[in-house]
This record gives sequence, structure tokens and C-alpha cells, in this order.
Amino acid sequence: MSLDATFERVSLPLENPFTIARGTQTEAENVIVRIEDEGGMTGVGGAAPSAHYGETAATVEAVLPDLLDAVERVGDPHALHEIEAELATVVGDNPAARTAVSIAVHDLAAKRLGVPLHRLWGLDPSTAPATSYTIGLDETERVREKAAAAVEAGYPVLKIKLGTDRDRELIDAVREAAPDARLRVDANEAWTPREAVEKSAWLADRDVEFVEQPVPAEDPEGLRFVYERSALPIAADESCVTLSDVPAIADRCDIANLKLMKTGSLLEARRLIAAARAHGLEVMCGCMIESNASIAAAAQLAPLLDYADLDGSLLLAEDPYDGVALTEGEIRLGDRDRAGTGARLRSE
Repeated sequence: MSLDATFERVSLPLENPFTIARGTQTEAENVIVRIEDEGGMTGVGGAAPSAHYGETAATVEAVLPDLLDAVERVGDPHALHEIEAELATVVGDNPAARTAVSIAVHDLAAKRLGVPLHRLWGLDPSTAPATSYTIGLDETERVREKAAAAVEAGYPVLKIKLGTDRDRELIDAVREAAPDARLRVDANEAWTPREAVEKSAWLADRDVEFVEQPVPAEDPEGLRFVYERSALPIAADESCVTLSDVPAIADRCDIANLKLMKTGSLLEARRLIAAARAHGLEVMCGCMIESNASIAAAAQLAPLLDYADLDGSLLLAEDPYDGVALTEGEIRLGDRDRAGTGARLRSE
């Protein structure tokens, strides 16, 4: 069997500037991978690299030729474990680049069998949790308006970015605009341990569900300090990058937050979920700001999750790819009878 692989960089404008404690983003640089078999069937994947984890669109483009050569050498899209091993041998780091290839190969393999990827894995789509919709940092009134608009659009779960000297004011504004919404907050490493514990108390009074990454990942003992004293459950994101991090965070948080762009492959994402379960943790899958070329693949994991934060494509002004329906936050895996991940070029 022969496979032909190509890739292209795409610059995707955001609907609104998106700000977290580390900075502001107005566009997302993604790299789209397409792997075609000899019959003309094509698998699609996407990389959404993060400079925080040492990757850019340029580094993805630099390593993709070697990664795609490895796929072509294996030649069989169903040899998923062999391909993953080859990719890791060729490029040890660059998880977003490897993930894009992994997604494309999985998409192609499932398409060749004529089934959605979650069906190939034997998962029940009816058990998928709702995805949250993220409200980035902004002026207080603008945050209030965004929260009201998200609720009006039907999203029942909101994730609020914090990490400012106006955190209490921002949460109060959101709670006033969305009194019945389920709220989660993400500090993106911006708080000290004692600050995080203090803030957890008044966040609990406002019916927040949990706090994501309250302290820097470089302070594991600070994370333990917060976990042991917080009034709310703690989710680890920047502290949970790869599978090997799971044992280290097991006594420092309640929820492991994986992202495909951190794990390096769909197979590794499933291993991380299993490891987190084995350590008694709940599991969330988050995302970067990404096209449906990759979000659709993450959505296929949803039945394995307790929480989902897969709104990356919803924050884009336009996306060349359609994906899994996220109507009013519901991950509707069964809505479209699409083999593979469900990602499709809108022009096709």
C-alpha cells in the first residue's frame, strides 16, 4: 500500500482577541496534515502548536517532512502502533506535530473501515459530557457581555479565565450575567499557593465547580499545598503535560487535564486517560485554539471523559474545516454519519 502525505500552514483569525494570564492572541497558527491512500481516500489532522510548550508553526513545518516520510515507509494506516513508534523515533519532542500526523492516520484508518473513530474504539457517544465555552480575560463589562452572549447561545458551561487583580469582580460579573450557568475557572499558573486557597473559598460561594492550574507548574509543592486546603477541586493542566506526569500529580489534584497537542498522539491520550483513572483522578480534555481538523479528533475521546473543554474552533472567526457538532455545548458524536474523526473541508 502506498500513502501520499502533504501539509500546509493556515492562519486562523479569532472572532475576538483572546487573553489569558500569559498574553493575548488574535489569530491561531495551525498546520493541517493530509494523508491520502492509493484509492484517493484522505485522512486529515491538525497541529495547534503552543510556544509555552516550545513549539511554533515553523517548528511543526520543520519536522513534518521527516514524520510524514516515516508514515509513508510504514505504508499501512491501520498499523497505528507501529506508526506511533516510528514517529517517536524520528522526532522525540514536537508533540503537536506528531499529534497532527496521528490524527490524520486515525482519520484515514477509520474512514477505510467506514466507521466514526469513537465506534472504532467501541465508545458510547451518549455518555459524552458537554463542553465548556471559554471567556477570556477582558474589561469587566466586556466579560459580562461575553458571558451573557454565551448563555444566550445555549452554552450551559462556562470556563472563566482569571489571574488579575480583578478576579473577584470578574466572577461576580459573570455570575450576574449567567446566574444558572455551570462555572469553572482557569488561572493559567497566575496565583501563589496561599492566594489560590483564599480565592477558592469565595469561588466556592459562587458555585464554581473547580479551579484549573492555580499555581505554576514549576511549583509542585505549591500545587499540593492548594490541593490539601482548597475549598474546590483542583485540575492540573500545565502540570500534566505527558503520561509520565500522571503519577506525580495524583496526590496534588483531583482532575487531570490532557490536551492532544501535549500528548503527541491519540494513542498516548488514551493511555493518559487510563493512567489517570488508575490513580483515582477524574479526566478532562482541553484544547488550544484549533481548527476542527484536530478538535474533531479530540471530540472522539469525549465518552472517556468527565469534563470537556473543546471549544477551540468555536473561538475562531472562520474555520476551513467542519467537525463534530457542538450544538449548545453538547458533543453530538452521533449527529452526523461521518466516518473517521468527522472533520471535513467546508468546500468539499
